[in-house]
Amino acid sequence: MAVTVHYPDTLAVRQLALLNMPFSDLVKYCVLSISVVLLLLALAIFLWQIFRCYTQTNATQHTSRYSHIEVLSQGAKHTPQGDTTGNSLYVPLAPQVRGSLRFTLFYEPLQSRLVVTILQAEGLQRRSQNHRPHPFVRLRLMWAEQGDGEQRALCSVLQEWQTRIVRDSCSPLFGEQFSCGPLRQLDLPRIKLRMEVKDFDRFSRHMVLGEVRVPLRHLDMCYPLELQQPLQTPQKDPVGQVLLSLRFLPAAQRLEVGVLKIRTLQTDSDSALHASISVRCDQSKLRHQKTTAVHQCQVTVFNQVLMFSLLEFPPQECNIAISVYETDANRRHKHLVGQLTVGKDSRAEDHHWTLMMRSVRQPIAMWHQLLI
Repeated sequence: MAVTVHYPDTLAVRQLALLNMPFSDLVKYCVLSISVVLLLLALAIFLWQIFRCYTQTNATQHTSRYSHIEVLSQGAKHTPQGDTTGNSLYVPLAPQVRGSLRFTLFYEPLQSRLVVTILQAEGLQRRSQNHRPHPFVRLRLMWAEQGDGEQRALCSVLQEWQTRIVRDSCSPLFGEQFSCGPLRQLDLPRIKLRMEVKDFDRFSRHMVLGEVRVPLRHLDMCYPLELQQPLQTPQKDPVGQVLLSLRFLPAAQRLEVGVLKIRTLQTDSDSALHASISVRCDQSKLRHQKTTAVHQCQVTVFNQVLMFSLLEFPPQECNIAISVYETDANRRHKHLVGQLTVGKDSRAEDHHWTLMMRSVRQPIAMWHQLLI
């Protein structure tokens, strides 16, 4: 009679033997002690953060209630007269500029075409000693409207170009040519060329190093006219007006921004306008919103209100940035028409914002200049 003897699987026995840690008991207890200490430290930090959050929440609620009562009392004492004709705009300080830009202008009367050639920029400013700029030039051909009253200074962009980016150079060579036509010679006195020299940034925070403005009136451009002009401090041009409405609801801690009307120089009958609104409150950027597109007219009526929830009341700093874009008939391409900023910061407070805070729960509408 055959006897079958079952031996344990040698491979399994070897694997179980390898799983045993080849360390002494002292090392194992040290590792266990360190793990326990780290767990207790994490629990202590977690409890401290809960206590800190609870105390800060109570302090914020106390401050908000006190400020709410104070603003309501001020709004009851000072009621505005409904002034909607004011004009206010926050203009940031421009940095110091240096350098020059060399370019040529030439008008071809046979083709009614203006030719602009960007040759070179010299002596550009650096952001820091270790950073060399990556300059490029943005060109805008501006058309000034001839009118009376409020629209005397309104402009529109006829054509816009941009040169290539030159890496690591304070005196870049461009040698690029741009043309615009047809342009009648009689219209040249109403046209000016605006050229901005910018330092490229990969996060789209391009720094403006300076600009050159050239009115085309009184210029003999029958032959290529070469000019070299120093860079000046950047300035904005008014391209329209926006009727803006602001209302603050303290109980709900909500800010309502209404885009009522936009007045521009109409360029394309098939285009549409829409406004993009961004609110930054106490170093925190709120949710970005935009209006629906509306067919463009000389006075485009929107009557759209967008709501933003504030984190604290009252905010120490709050800036409302509004950008107006124009899209073509196919709604595929868009370009910036102009921008405006309303609000308050540590240096100044906009008049529109002051009136809104004095008349809580009431919408206050004012006209603002749209700049580019």
